[in-house]
Amino acid sequence: MTISWYPGHMHKAGKELRKLVSSTDAVIEVLDARIPAASSNPILREIFKDKPTLRLMNKCDLAEAGSTAAWQAYFSKSEDTRSLALSRDKQSLSNSVLDALRILTNNVRSANTQRKQCVIFGIPNVGKSTIMNALAGRKLAKTGNEPAVTKGQQRIKLNEAWTLIDTPGMLWPKLEDQEAALWLTMTGSIRHSAFDAEEIGWLAAECLRQVAPESLKTRYKLEALPVQTQQLVAAIAHATGSLTKGGLIDGNKVAQALLNDFRSGKMGPLSLESAPT
Repeated sequence: MTISWYPGHMHKAGKELRKLVSSTDAVIEVLDARIPAASSNPILREIFKDKPTLRLMNKCDLAEAGSTAAWQAYFSKSEDTRSLALSRDKQSLSNSVLDALRILTNNVRSANTQRKQCVIFGIPNVGKSTIMNALAGRKLAKTGNEPAVTKGQQRIKLNEAWTLIDTPGMLWPKLEDQEAALWLTMTGSIRHSAFDAEEIGWLAAECLRQVAPESLKTRYKLEALPVQTQQLVAAIAHATGSLTKGGLIDGNKVAQALLNDFRSGKMGPLSLESAPT
């Protein structure tokens, strides 16, 4: 199975974003703290490569603290880049973001005569809309657990100094790194209809066995992890009650139970991707 998802509104959004480059003073890229590099859109990075960039590592309460700190250090090596780690609690977010934008653009000559312009972007379901609402101090964008809630641009006045342009969550046409594609599926950035749930369940179980064996044992009360993936999935199915009326494993149900536990943090904070050294 090849994992891929690129609906038409994403292609259209990419074309529209290119028109904003000349009038953009800075960009905010929202990343998933569990998979910071895998959740970064290479097409959008290329479009805005010459712009000061603030990277918001969202959902850091679901990631390992040491891993998040390493990624922050990695992203902040460049003078025109800053990084902030955000939990799902967005209190005091606005001041932190505005301070970072001010520092990043202190020496930037703006093409805008009134307020500087910032574009915010990220992959689907990374939490961008929630961040938008926190920055504005009011509900501007729809939020939800399904990807691709936002489908068009929104222009918001943050304060007298900044205008923020919200954009749809975007992936890219071809997910060549299928390990990263699996991670995107596990974190909820790819719509369920785009993949076979049972197969993803097997792949996710094997992935978590490699990166978080103790978390699996603790969550599903396993004395030891089974050697074979099939046996591991069966053990999780019995632990979560993901069985048919006849007592057989319900592949779709166990996959959903496993993904829900990972996405909600019930396995504890987990990072799937390590920062380059």
